[in-house]
Amino acid sequence: MLIADRLDQLAAFEPSSYPVISLYLNTRPGSHGRTDFDPFVRKEFTRLATALPLRSPDRLSIERDAKRIREHLVRELRPATNGMAIFACAAQDGFFVALPLDVPIERHQLYVGSQPHLYTLARLNDQYRRYAAVIADTHSARIFVFGLAKTLARHEIESPPVSKRPAENWTQARYQRHVRNAHLHHVKEVVDAIERIVREEQIEHVIFGGDEVIVPKLREQLPAYLAQKVVDVLRLDIRTPEHEILRATVEAMREQDARDDAAIVGRLFDEYRAGGLGVVGLKPTLDALANGQVDELLLTASMEEIRGEGGEEPEFFTPGELVARARQTGAEVRFIEDAGLLAGVGGVGALLRFRR
Repeated sequence: MLIADRLDQLAAFEPSSYPVISLYLNTRPGSHGRTDFDPFVRKEFTRLATALPLRSPDRLSIERDAKRIREHLVRELRPATNGMAIFACAAQDGFFVALPLDVPIERHQLYVGSQPHLYTLARLNDQYRRYAAVIADTHSARIFVFGLAKTLARHEIESPPVSKRPAENWTQARYQRHVRNAHLHHVKEVVDAIERIVREEQIEHVIFGGDEVIVPKLREQLPAYLAQKVVDVLRLDIRTPEHEILRATVEAMREQDARDDAAIVGRLFDEYRAGGLGVVGLKPTLDALANGQVDELLLTASMEEIRGEGGEEPEFFTPGELVARARQTGAEVRFIEDAGLLAGVGGVGALLRFRR
């Protein structure tokens, strides 16, 4: 199941009167070849439990969650897993969701609240969005769907190669027409495949690479809506190893994300200054979320940078609740990696569907 789908499920969790655990772990081995999350888990759950009265419902729930989480990590954690997100509330009908992740989590995090804390999970979903990479030459193509820093799908297209010499009794003009027709047939087959994959996988960005003859022809045949999704054209050979394609395209996507971040924040401030479909600052954004006005929520990538009026830390909600409220109302969530872009407005703003 995709992270986006899990986000929607978790956002639908009704606030509980019991403590809801949200645990994020970096499960990659350290420099000594061993993971280091177990001491963190034991220490934090001991701290939580001892702060509560013995045999109280909250303490019993946390103790049951701690036991189940440790057992799950022992039984289910695989060596290839780089991160783990676990949400639990034993007292709330045994609620328990564990998400193994192929991408690393920067640091161990534990949150306790009335709902799952979704800020970190939503940021991972934003950082590692799916995109397509198309590497082609005159008679073959490799199409990859990448996401979460790994290959999600791969497709290959092979067309009959064109002879390098004209057939006997063919004029040069006839041979050139034959070559152009063969290339055009191959191009249309590749474009049809790209259209299908983009539609089925809900792809927003496409990166091209490959033969300098065929790539321009591919781009010429793209329908307008698909041409708008092209992020970059990279110097990659059809024989480039898959891991190198992934590395090069991830870097291209990061550069595109930085451009997109700057553009969308610029649009936000333009709308706000014109009294249009934009709000900035914590309270106006919370009000807009409560009214179902938000089309896209913009958050600084660093949760600690979110501030209320006067630069004060929020007191009555967690930043994760911003994400939950956005997902509950069908709003997109975008994290702005450059903290300076939203620093002047407390790290939060929103583009609106309508004004009240």
